[in-house]
Amino acid sequence: MKKIDWYILRKFIGTFIYSLMILLVISVVIDITEKIDDFMTHNLSFGFVLMNYYIGFIPHIAALLFPLFIFISVIFFTSKLAYKTEIVAILSSGVSFRRFLRPYWVGAILFGGILWAANQWVVPNANRIRTSFENKYVSAPANSEALRDKTLRVDSNTYITFGYYDPNYKNGSDFVLKRVDGQKVIYNMRAERVTWDSIARKWKLEFASERTIDGLKEKLTFKNDTSIKIPLLPSELIEEKNKQEAMTTPELNRFLEREELRGAEGLNTYYVEKYRRTSAAVAVVILVLIGAIISSRKVRGGSGLHLALGIVISATYILFMQFSTVFATKANLDPLLAAWIPNFLFGLLALWLYFRAPK
Repeated sequence: MKKIDWYILRKFIGTFIYSLMILLVISVVIDITEKIDDFMTHNLSFGFVLMNYYIGFIPHIAALLFPLFIFISVIFFTSKLAYKTEIVAILSSGVSFRRFLRPYWVGAILFGGILWAANQWVVPNANRIRTSFENKYVSAPANSEALRDKTLRVDSNTYITFGYYDPNYKNGSDFVLKRVDGQKVIYNMRAERVTWDSIARKWKLEFASERTIDGLKEKLTFKNDTSIKIPLLPSELIEEKNKQEAMTTPELNRFLEREELRGAEGLNTYYVEKYRRTSAAVAVVILVLIGAIISSRKVRGGSGLHLALGIVISATYILFMQFSTVFATKANLDPLLAAWIPNFLFGLLALWLYFRAPK
């Protein structure tokens, strides 16, 4: 890294931080205007809202628009360098275009690494704070619908079925628990009613029958009231909106492993979120290179033309991301492919622009 590299890198970091601060201030102001009535209805002080809501909202909105604003920042300061003929002077001194891009690589990898780490741990915890506040003070969650004939696999050989279950009251009826060994049922328990005991953290069964099967031998017992402990919590029977955004990556991996074991369906949304956290960091690198290449050439339109082109490319990137996500969740497109399609297409665009850029 030479002086000219540090000069470009300082402009890169400074412009991005300045743009991000402006974005966050505007976002917070808009959000306050939308929710001010809710804050006043619950008589919430500014300090309380700041520490219990915006401490989670700010990382969420920053991470959401991080790649796009870093892209716009690169276009903005690079086009200024081009307009002042500084890039022409650098290339005329014998510096190759590939060498000129070195500080952009450094900045892109730096910011991409920051976003990757934030997406794994910081942003999910922030989303947990944000959604908890919104559910309590802004929009109370609607009552969950009752489940009927819901079957889950809770471990490698245990299956449970709820004939009826009400998530709001945490009780149900027609409960069945089966344990299998290969293709054979070795244990069967049925109960007319089932209720979650929050104190003992067990499921309480009423009018239960217990059948143990050992080859041709069977043992049947009846119990009016009994409790069992199984690896299933009432919260796991409720489908929460955007639940995947509030889980750190280790938590998300454990959740997916458990749900796959249970034979759950509709997990593509969770897989897309898992892969998106890494693909968003790689998108930072790709978009930085595209921004540096298209704005390094001095044109008559100046920064305005470069910024307009940057906005078009940003909108296109968002469009591709939304399309691939919808196809993954609604049309069974592979989640890994859905998360990486925009990066693949824009990576090809970056290569094409690089080879066509005046050296």
